[in-house]
Amino acid sequence: MKGFIPVNTPLLSGNEKKYINECIDTGWISSEGPFVERFESELSRVVNRKYGVAVSSGTAALDIAIAALNIKKGDEVILPSHTIISCISAIIKSGATPVLVDSELTTWNMDVSLIEGKITKNTKAIMAVHVYGLPVDMDKIMKLSKKYGLFVIEDAAQMLGQTYKGKPCGSFGDISTFSFYPNKQITTGEGGMCVVNNKELAERCKSLRNLCFNNEKRFIHDELGWNYRMTNMQAAIGVAQIEKLQVHVRRKREIAKLYKKLIRFNNCINMSVDSTSYSENIYWVIGILICDNCKYSAKDAMNYLSEYGVGVRPFFYPLDMQPAFDMTTFVKKGHNPNSRKLYEKGFYIPSGLGITNNQIIQVSNRVNKMIVDFTN
Repeated sequence: MKGFIPVNTPLLSGNEKKYINECIDTGWISSEGPFVERFESELSRVVNRKYGVAVSSGTAALDIAIAALNIKKGDEVILPSHTIISCISAIIKSGATPVLVDSELTTWNMDVSLIEGKITKNTKAIMAVHVYGLPVDMDKIMKLSKKYGLFVIEDAAQMLGQTYKGKPCGSFGDISTFSFYPNKQITTGEGGMCVVNNKELAERCKSLRNLCFNNEKRFIHDELGWNYRMTNMQAAIGVAQIEKLQVHVRRKREIAKLYKKLIRFNNCINMSVDSTSYSENIYWVIGILICDNCKYSAKDAMNYLSEYGVGVRPFFYPLDMQPAFDMTTFVKKGHNPNSRKLYEKGFYIPSGLGITNNQIIQVSNRVNKMIVDFTN
């Protein structure tokens, strides 16, 4: 569509070409190249972790995190119902049981006040997923993990460059995971990473990403892993991107500031809060939530904006409603009303790092027109 403004446009404005050419010139294009370790080291430093294990995607990082912590059949893992399917998929594939927690309507994150009531003798871990721009309240989660002896898996896929009470997101818990899909603060095209402080756990993650090859007997495998390796060329892009991380974080907040200045927010639509007591919103996406008093849905709004060339995406579909698997054995459908409301009333508009201010103006004008048309 001519003039279409995509929901995300990545920004590749640094040393990406230089480092890619270095990979080509040296012949190091596979996962054996030096940029992989460099990327692991530099990202670990940014999030105050000792070890990083680069993998092929954020989903791969979650699979490895679950396996590395030996989560298996009979175990339970608590996670939000309002998140991407990758989180629950990793748990189900391990044979463990996911236990879902509803979300808050202010931060759109997991309601941590509901977690303790979900803990049983079978609970093995809490998966804390930071959503859209604000972190989960990690203090409460860490206290619960200590009280009940639980692992914490911190999914910080959307939150690189964000902090919680001054500490980097990705620095909490036993394992933290990141995604470097093109809509993230830094991208490698596809890619992800597990970061940890425990050396043995790091080595376990490395083995799992590499088919569990035996270092002494190459083709003898004591267990099954995955081919989840990141290539040197992907890592080279990541190194170039991480050099611009703070620039990207500032730009994300500039995009949100301009949208908030231009869109005539009223009693019909809202964005998430600018800050909480523990964090300033990084605005990974510019999410809009339609208020209860407005009769139209997120689907109506997205259809309207799409017709005028504005890229949109819905909020996450509640995990307890997913048709891909039958979850009736451990959670009732519709048992997480806030997650359902977020899906029915929430969507996000273009906010990729490559968006121009002129495009932001165009999108804002169209959103304002939609508000007028829908409320008259």
